Amino acid sequence: MAERVLVAMSGGVDSSATALLLRRQGYELVGLFMRTGDHGNASEATPSRKKGCCSALDASDARRVADLLDMPFHALDFEEDFGRIVERFVDEYRAGRTPNPCVACNNWLKFGRLAEMADRLDCHWIATGHYAQIIRPHGADRAELHRGLDPAKDQSYVLHGIKPKVLERVLFPVGGLPKTQVREIAQEAGLPVFSKPDSVEICFVPDQDHVGLVRRLRPGQSIGGDIIDTAGNRLATHDGLERFTIGQRKGLGLGGGKPRYVLQLVPDQGTVVVGERDELP
Repeated sequence: MAERVLVAMSGGVDSSATALLLRRQGYELVGLFMRTGDHGNASEATPSRKKGCCSALDASDARRVADLLDMPFHALDFEEDFGRIVERFVDEYRAGRTPNPCVACNNWLKFGRLAEMADRLDCHWIATGHYAQIIRPHGADRAELHRGLDPAKDQSYVLHGIKPKVLERVLFPVGGLPKTQVREIAQEAGLPVFSKPDSVEICFVPDQDHVGLVRRLRPGQSIGGDIIDTAGNRLATHDGLERFTIGQRKGLGLGGGKPRYVLQLVPDQGTVVVGERDELP
């Protein structure tokens, strides 16, 4: 009997090619679409627009590919669970830190809940379209996470927190391929998503306005204050720490002159400390 794999299908070319490659390798597949972020609707997306994930269009695309590959397909709504990740994202910005929600989503929600669903559906393996590689050294009883072959698409940095017991069950079929080849494989197989744009934004901030999101979810709670240099000289004022991140150079509102970078954020005072590049921590 073929080994059973739960495939996380986002409706994009990477997860679709993942399912295709595993099908060719003889696995028995079950597709799962995880609705996590902004639902949106199919009419809002266009083929030329880079976008987030988890829209109605994405769900439809994932189901179409599952039908073409003759695999069972489930669509589950994890929006309530995902709310915890959004809340953490907002609170981290307000605390003067710059979060990476993809790390939290992968560690807790995607690979945590995927493992649970895999157990329920009697699937030993879990597969996604991430650009990373799993190495299982000969004679070792562990799986190792390595970078994807395509350096421009490597996603191993957002997967480092996957629990070892879960990592042992993970398959990344496209991780050892360049993105161009993945698209070619999908096109040759007649998958309708072969030319679909990559999802590059944070899925719950499709307009890339994270400041607006923070202020909508925490109205009236922005922490304003002074922008100062390392000598304590006041250079300007600002209306919220959520506008800044360590290392930022653009958008400081300091006018011309020598480039300045954000060196430190002091949440309890609302202070932004700036300086020259060689002063960065």
